[in-house]
Amino acid sequence: MTRRELDAAGITDPALRAAYTRCRLLNARHGRTYFLATRLLPADRRPAVHALYGFARWADDIVDDMGARATTAERAATLTRLEEQLRRALTDAGPAGEPVVVALADTAARYAIDPAHFTDFMASMRSDLTVTDYATYDDLRAYMHGSAAVIGLQMLPVLGTVTARTTAAPHAAALGVAFQLTNFLRDVGEDLDRGRIYLPADLLAAHGVQRDLLLWSRRTGRHDPRITAALRAADDLTRAVYREAAPGLAMLDPVSRPCIRTAYVLYRGILDAIADSGYAVLHRRAVVRRRRRATVAADGLVRVLSARLRARGGAARGTPPVPCRSDACSVKEAG
Repeated sequence: MTRRELDAAGITDPALRAAYTRCRLLNARHGRTYFLATRLLPADRRPAVHALYGFARWADDIVDDMGARATTAERAATLTRLEEQLRRALTDAGPAGEPVVVALADTAARYAIDPAHFTDFMASMRSDLTVTDYATYDDLRAYMHGSAAVIGLQMLPVLGTVTARTTAAPHAAALGVAFQLTNFLRDVGEDLDRGRIYLPADLLAAHGVQRDLLLWSRRTGRHDPRITAALRAADDLTRAVYREAAPGLAMLDPVSRPCIRTAYVLYRGILDAIADSGYAVLHRRAVVRRRRRATVAADGLVRVLSARLRARGGAARGTPPVPCRSDACSVKEAG
């Protein structure tokens, strides 16, 4: 499958193919929901998505998974080296180094992705080294601009749109934020073990919850109605962001929509799993059941086939759909 994807994307250089393959492995290993949805994209677009995911995962692992003995200074130095490799790769100023950087730079060039999105992402990764909580939702949104919203903006040129990209961009950014808020809610316990709380302090305090209470619940396995109420409020907040993102699905290139719709449904399904567990995220990880994942994936496959048949039918009539890959594209032009 990897070879077919790389061939379809026109990636022929052996070193570049190896770099993209590395990114695909990272996606398959760590992003099960995301990887499943990516399989619904046209083969020629999958390597770019793997590259974007692979780089993001690599940077995130520097922050969280270098080992318990790694100091903050060592993690910061490793991030600095990664940033320098990225700068050189994006400006053709020298060898890129890590395979994930090689693949990312190639994807950024192929799809003319704004380099500022990567700069903003790295700034949020660096803040994770020292920031352990967020006083307000506005503070958290500022962090999530770099850690999540820009991921949606990076993806948009790869996915293509049938509207002006500037019209779709706010919804793409919101979807990145919705996905991350979902992860924050699912991973409250694991993040707490790392000393971090990503739920806004003012939201928690509104229900009488502070760090000490969360630590107590995590340590003892006991529940508290105040924690449940706070987590339910975080769930409501996240669902509102999904609603903000939803109109963007119809703005995507028809052949990309099933992929993102599948990711949308599966990630939102994590919220349902959390609610069904009684918001027990401090004690166990909520997951979407395998049968549900298979059902959603099957529905996505049907939508993929339907979109491709419509595209072929339009091409046969001489009126193929025109995905927008620039800000100048309009709905009328996409007709």
